[in-house]
Amino acid sequence: MTSEELTVRQATPEDYDDVAAFTSEIWTDRSGDYIPQVYHDWIAGDGDTQRTFVVDTGDDVGGICQAVLLSEHEAWLQGMRSNPEFRGEGIAGLLNEAAFDWAAEKGATVARNMVFSWNDAGLGASRDAGFEPGIEFRWAHPDPREDALAGLDTDATVENDPDAAWTQWMGSDGRDVLGGLALDDEESWALRELTRDTLHDASDDAEVFSVQDDGTTAMAFRVRDYDRENDDGEDVHWAEYGAATWDDTESARVLFAAIAEDAAALGADETRVLIPESTQHVTDAAYTRAGISDEPKFALECDLTDRR
Repeated sequence: MTSEELTVRQATPEDYDDVAAFTSEIWTDRSGDYIPQVYHDWIAGDGDTQRTFVVDTGDDVGGICQAVLLSEHEAWLQGMRSNPEFRGEGIAGLLNEAAFDWAAEKGATVARNMVFSWNDAGLGASRDAGFEPGIEFRWAHPDPREDALAGLDTDATVENDPDAAWTQWMGSDGRDVLGGLALDDEESWALRELTRDTLHDASDDAEVFSVQDDGTTAMAFRVRDYDRENDDGEDVHWAEYGAATWDDTESARVLFAAIAEDAAALGADETRVLIPESTQHVTDAAYTRAGISDEPKFALECDLTDRR
């Protein structure tokens, strides 16, 4: 098939069956793909700040990708999938180019994506499309527990103080590892630059944690909580935290205990906390029994300034 026979266009409701057919066969050895579950919501939300693209092969869909504006200058690309039937046809490149151009036209100067560290094909395709190495992070999963802080021998306190949290964030090694990025408060599993205003919004609408012990020694903030059906068809209540950084192991222990109590108060079953992928932070989380994910994730980025 030649490139002239492949057309990138906006996704429509009629594309659902084709998209669901090939995405459901991609990661059968893992937990499956979320695209069929979110597809209709995705295309319903398309507008000035979001666009879902597909590659039209004439009688099938060759791939799908969505671009979302997270801020005036930051775009996030997600859901990049290529139909295995059209492997070698440059599907990912076509989708990325369309998404880059759309984002640049909307004013974005940078586009980012996330690729699981085990996804060799996705990492290679991202680099081939123009993404450059960005940052690496991991999830921590402290168990929700009502009395988590009560069991600690510490003089530290935890306050909902966004300015103190911002000060700790700006001076932390963790911020450097994360390149200043944290979870977006609207788009699930998307990363954007953390700002002081974001922390003030989280303080008003969710929760900010600043650990005080002769200064601010740790910080985190909650971005959302929600119900999601697991593989067994059971609803699981998740609490997600946009980023966590700390100065030392004891500060981490207090921070994760505060997060555990917050999650318990929400009635959460599970937590997800974004932490820097560094030897210190990952081993601190393990040492404090916060629970860590098996593998890290990569966020890559592409400079769009020459497309504007």
